[in-house]
Amino acid sequence: MRLTPEQQDEIANQRSETRPTRRATVPALEEMLYQPLSVLDHGFIRVVDYMGDDAAIVQAARVSYGRGTRRTSEDQGLINYLMRHRHTTPFEMCEIKYHVKLPIFVARQWIRHRTANVNEYSARYSILDNEFYVPALEHLAAQARTNRQGREQLLEGATAQRVLDLLRRDAERVYAGYAELLNEDASGAPIDPAQPGLARELARINLSLGFYTQWYWKTDLHNLMHFLALRADPHAQFEIRAYAEVMLGTLARWVPMTHAAFLEYRMNAALISATGLGVLRRLLAGEPVTQQESGLSGREWRELMAILGRAAG
Repeated sequence: MRLTPEQQDEIANQRSETRPTRRATVPALEEMLYQPLSVLDHGFIRVVDYMGDDAAIVQAARVSYGRGTRRTSEDQGLINYLMRHRHTTPFEMCEIKYHVKLPIFVARQWIRHRTANVNEYSARYSILDNEFYVPALEHLAAQARTNRQGREQLLEGATAQRVLDLLRRDAERVYAGYAELLNEDASGAPIDPAQPGLARELARINLSLGFYTQWYWKTDLHNLMHFLALRADPHAQFEIRAYAEVMLGTLARWVPMTHAAFLEYRMNAALISATGLGVLRRLLAGEPVTQQESGLSGREWRELMAILGRAAG
């Protein structure tokens, strides 16, 4: 992870300031506010702002109960109930803003989640750093034969080294071309005064998806959990999952009751179809069931058996 001197100064200034406030704050999140949390080889995530806490969720939920309603459950029980029954509105009362540095190909996956406010670093106006993502050896894998979106066996030895060399060589080559097209140094002065520099919005077009970009990403708690349910899932691509797992850690600091309910009823729970539920009932009754007469497709059968911890044969 590499921060520019300007970013380092900004973080130091932000963390040195204290502001009196009457709004709810969360000490565990305040403790790491603005600090970059390392992700992948050059990336990071920073929490730069937030609004609300577990109490704000409880407050929003209870206002709909009406005057005179008795408080019959503790806050954790109420949050569990909201999570279990998918009552999402109270979770929308909390918001969080992240500063994220990430490879462009991860950003393109991430941006498909359209329920957030995003402002990305612009290579039309600024020059991208010479930083690109290279996978660690343990994440270099061949294309899966049965899953078009997945990886299979790891690459090893000379094969893995050839891939790493090719990734680095291509990235270094395209960045050298980018710098030549720009024809300016870090201070903006021309490298070759006799040659015009190409417009930045054009010079960037040959850069590959492995180069890093940055953005500010703000969302409410409900949509953050939707993002995490998909991107922290073991089936998600490793590189975006690495970011989601760090964000899960910030969720635990920010709203610990909600985090616990999220793990219990979303992340570590299972969704079963009506047909699958019928199969489960038959199995619990001791009835033998095969995939062929279960009403489930082969993939659905394998998924159900994985949930139940059974062999799919």
